Amino acid sequence: MVMSLTVLARNFCRSGTSTSTKYSLVARAIGTGASEQQQPKKTCLYDLHVDHRGKIVDFAGWLLPVQYQEAITASHLHTRSHVSLFDVGHMLQSRISGKFAGELIESLTTVDLQALEPGGASLTVFTNDRGGILDDLIVTKDDPEHFFVVSNAGRRDNDVQLLLQKQEEMKHQGKEVNIEFLDPLDQSLVALQGPSAAKTLQSLVNIDLTKLRFMNSVKTSIDDSQVRISRCGYTGEDGFEISIPGKHARKITEMILEKPDVKLAGLGARDSLRLEAGLCLYGHDINEDTTPVEASLLWLVAKKRRKEKKFPGAERILSQIANGAPKKRVGFTLGQGPPARENAPILSSAGERVGMVTSGGPSPSLGKPIAMGYVPKELAAIGTQLLVEIRSKTYEATVAKMPFTKTNYYTGK
Repeated sequence: MVMSLTVLARNFCRSGTSTSTKYSLVARAIGTGASEQQQPKKTCLYDLHVDHRGKIVDFAGWLLPVQYQEAITASHLHTRSHVSLFDVGHMLQSRISGKFAGELIESLTTVDLQALEPGGASLTVFTNDRGGILDDLIVTKDDPEHFFVVSNAGRRDNDVQLLLQKQEEMKHQGKEVNIEFLDPLDQSLVALQGPSAAKTLQSLVNIDLTKLRFMNSVKTSIDDSQVRISRCGYTGEDGFEISIPGKHARKITEMILEKPDVKLAGLGARDSLRLEAGLCLYGHDINEDTTPVEASLLWLVAKKRRKEKKFPGAERILSQIANGAPKKRVGFTLGQGPPARENAPILSSAGERVGMVTSGGPSPSLGKPIAMGYVPKELAAIGTQLLVEIRSKTYEATVAKMPFTKTNYYTGK
């Protein structure tokens, strides 16, 4: 089981080969085989984290910093006011190419790739036959035959197997698709987030970042190293994810850290920032039993795909779109008292148990506890009064609009 970021923060306040054999070979090649699960892996920047006195923890099988010398709250607020750099090299980076690459991706997700311009990216989800979410991912369209995909580290094995199985299926139909899973030690990924992110990065590149809008990607260079810069992130702030060749990762990261006001940030601040932004953590806020409709992610099911009805779980998802889902992910705020953590019971105002918290913690920006969880649809309206049980005591909670804090994504306006 993937350990929750919140828990971490709190603790520190192939031809002729069967599909299964192919998967085993690829898994070993990128360090995801079952035999290696007991040994946490390192990203390209592990030594840098140690040198900067990062507090290292095992997250999803990867050794990553939960924080550095300053408190998580201070790191969180620095990201909101200035700019922070996060190591996200544990994420699965993949390249999918060929005449039928787009068909493969759309057969597994709810995205409309034809709606994307070259360089455009979209958040989407892998779904199963029941409409449940297998993972959330970002797909970037370089051109109609070349796509770049970033998905979750904790779902690496599942995503690799899912893609390889579909590749094999399409091959038997005479449709060849190339899939390349990038080795985390060969290709790093960092996230530069915060209101000063663009100014910081602009000083290192020759392209005009004012022309790169939110959810768009471009290939360029930093210090003669070829990189991919995608304007996106997991904090609600303006920012970028930068995919860097592993051999140049530390050098480029240090170049970024030399810029004014840039600080390293760890998993703890990453979690509190994404919670304030109302963003989901896989395995906690969304999972194989949760549909996009229930998760308040209806916007991920493209209108064209709804009409086509040709994605996994379409029948259930479309039925919920038409008739409503029995439950819904909501955000809520608490007043005085401790924060509501994952698995805390959610009660109606009458004291009846109606749901469970999936993510929760203090909001450094708001100065009060916030959380997310699932409740029956009749209790999902903003302003609904609820109770949350924390250590055998109940505390008042109010369903609130998400995101909890204003997002600052760059749209070019």
